Amino acid sequence: MIGGRRRRRINLVESNNDQSGVERRGYRAARHDRKGLCMTCNWLRTAFLLGLLGSAAGSMTAHAETVVLRGGSLYASPDAAPLPDAVIVMTDGVISAVGKSGDVQVPSDARVIDCSGKTVVAGFWNSHVHFTQSSWHNAGAAPAAALTKHMQEMLTQWGFTTVWDLGSDPRDTLPLRQRIAANEVAGPNILMAGSIFPKDGHPAYLPADMQLPEASRPDEATQLARSYVDLKLDGVKLFTGVYKGNKPVVNMDPAIAKAAVDVAHAVAKPVFAHPQNKTGVETVITAGVDVLAHTVPSESAYTAEQLARFKAQGIALIPTLSLFTTVVLDPAVTNRLIATTVNQLKQFSENGGPVLFGTDVGFTTLYDTTQEYELMHRALSERQILASLTSNPAQYFKAAKKGRVEQGFDADVVVLDGDPLSDVHNLARVTYTIRAGHVIYQKP
Repeated sequence: MIGGRRRRRINLVESNNDQSGVERRGYRAARHDRKGLCMTCNWLRTAFLLGLLGSAAGSMTAHAETVVLRGGSLYASPDAAPLPDAVIVMTDGVISAVGKSGDVQVPSDARVIDCSGKTVVAGFWNSHVHFTQSSWHNAGAAPAAALTKHMQEMLTQWGFTTVWDLGSDPRDTLPLRQRIAANEVAGPNILMAGSIFPKDGHPAYLPADMQLPEASRPDEATQLARSYVDLKLDGVKLFTGVYKGNKPVVNMDPAIAKAAVDVAHAVAKPVFAHPQNKTGVETVITAGVDVLAHTVPSESAYTAEQLARFKAQGIALIPTLSLFTTVVLDPAVTNRLIATTVNQLKQFSENGGPVLFGTDVGFTTLYDTTQEYELMHRALSERQILASLTSNPAQYFKAAKKGRVEQGFDADVVVLDGDPLSDVHNLARVTYTIRAGHVIYQKP
């Protein structure tokens, strides 16, 4: 609800399964004049079976070995004190025991991983990624080894056990999600959002002949959002502002955005937005969008009124700060963009808003997360950054069994080479990434 009461958090059912004008969407849908809208809905219907398969795959439980992490220092949550010489037992995808060495019985048939000198934390979320690169094309039939290799380069070696895909071709990503759930491909849990662009909102950074799902009226946005719900996607992404190069920004009409939001919220799914300027941010507020997918480097700062509305409506922010180092070649311009976006992050956090980690990786090829941590650290503490990776997204998206290392929680865990609360760089120094009790990345 917009106004003085905080809107309810999104109750997202889990499945196991931009920036200032530089975000690319690689999927191929139809342009939305009346004929184009029908073409897009036909395309979505052809992918409907894949949606059912992807959803069904999410309920599959492959046999999981018992894995024990022993000897490391454990942060059960970002605000917890470290537990030295910890033992974490993971059985059938669930954390079955946590405690100090000597206090926890280790099953005789367990795979024991020595974590001496290392730090254990909950699995990381990246709340802004894309599976649009050519590596993901035909993911349903592509060799599993090749998919796993690229997944490692892009995501798993950086500790990600859950990701939000904010724009890709479901015909590629749904089969990929299915193969991950079946343990054919080693990767994170994938949550997906379907995108909607405003009429004539074709970004300058996308090929001119690429067909995109556009809505020129509220009923078209309603139809598109319903198609994404039918396809079993997990949310909706709105381009409330589109960068057109040397032409004026195309902003989405708030009524169109609100129509899509209403559909998503009726089935408890979150809505993300890509604003390009102040008008796009105002549309986020007016339409009741849940998550800002980027900071907005074209604006010097959030206004006091915007910050008040963000807090009242429970809006979250994905900063994507390192993205803005890739926009221009002039270092002076880059420094200004970074200063602006870091300031927005600082404003948002100090205002009490939930910050969610995200990098727009897949659009960018800046896979290494070190720079994002460095830039976030200009505005946030080490504990706040760890929370943006773990407990914040778990709480915001109502993933009740994620975000902490506790008995009964999902066995999504990261083993780091060092203590991330003494040096934020250690968040990028991953030794093991474990999802649902399976090792999906091990440092060579």
